[in-house]
Amino acid sequence: MAETIDRAGTGGRRERKKAATRQAIADTALRLFLERGYEQVGVREIAEEADVSVSTLFNYFPQGKEALVFDEDARNETALVRAVTDRPPGQAIPHALRAHLTGFVDSAHTRDPRFADFQRLIHETPALREYSRAMWLRHEHALARALADQSGRPDGDLICAAYARFTLEILAFAGSRPDPAAAIDQACLLLDQGWTATVTQHDPESGRPANAPSPTA
Repeated sequence: MAETIDRAGTGGRRERKKAATRQAIADTALRLFLERGYEQVGVREIAEEADVSVSTLFNYFPQGKEALVFDEDARNETALVRAVTDRPPGQAIPHALRAHLTGFVDSAHTRDPRFADFQRLIHETPALREYSRAMWLRHEHALARALADQSGRPDGDLICAAYARFTLEILAFAGSRPDPAAAIDQACLLLDQGWTATVTQHDPESGRPANAPSPTA
């Protein structure tokens, strides 16, 4: 038992140390990018400033330089899927996604004084702007699977895939507007009407909802 506890403690410390190193690298990169511009800062300089080797930097960020700016990709996907799968009983999927997206653009990190500079960095850097959009669209398949599962539609359903894609595009749309929360609200309203009309359409022969979606879909 003592050996098991020791291993668990060591493992926990190791993971915390790795997380701290990853965060330090990302923080260093963002600071340098904000100070001097994305294109003017190289990976080797970031590694030196963060006191790690270049190979260590790429161990933590194998996707490349752009990934240093967006270091919460996996967590964002998990939260997005859970917004659908773990929504309160009786809450419709469109309402759950609207609340999640609104919460994302109105969270504590967006109120950080540096967030405006971060947004400006992305919008003024074509490589980051494209990476940001591509990063969000990578979540399409995971979100589409959750939508299909929760609405009773088949895996690979095109309606779920389309709804997932357009939902993810909303953040890019909102990010370019003066009031992101209002932009999300209006964009979601448009998508909600299409989703609701489609997943609750009735089979003319049986009178039952097509593909038998959940009443709270």
